[in-house]
Amino acid sequence: MSREIKFRAWDKHEKRMLDVYRISFDGPIEGAQVHCYLDDRGGKGSTEYSYDGDGLILEQFTGLKDKNGKDIYEGDLLKFKILFSDDDYEVGQVIWSNQDAGFVLKCFNLWKVALRAEIVGNIHENTELLEADQ
Repeated sequence: MSREIKFRAWDKHEKRMLDVYRISFDGPIEGAQVHCYLDDRGGKGSTEYSYDGDGLILEQFTGLKDKNGKDIYEGDLLKFKILFSDDDYEVGQVIWSNQDAGFVLKCFNLWKVALRAEIVGNIHENTELLEADQ
């Protein structure tokens, strides 16, 4: 399991996911500043931008990967097989649960189902996947 602490950010105004490379508390703006790459994930010639938090939804990496080896973040939508069924699948949103002190997927602790699940989207761009599962 990865021990990295990583974040991504959904830009509500631009309607796109950004890679967060730093969060700082020492900028000219009171509170936290989120520093993101706007393109090319930090490659040569990429654009950097700092946000004061307005318009962004920060999502934390869970430390887990799906069955295809993709990093699972808070806000991801995962498709997973229902236990005791060969054909039925559900789609659920990865959220933080204070009650469980960890990330959950529907009524399951995420770490118990992550390796059997597959990321099919995220809550910002693919809400129809949750609606179809209802």
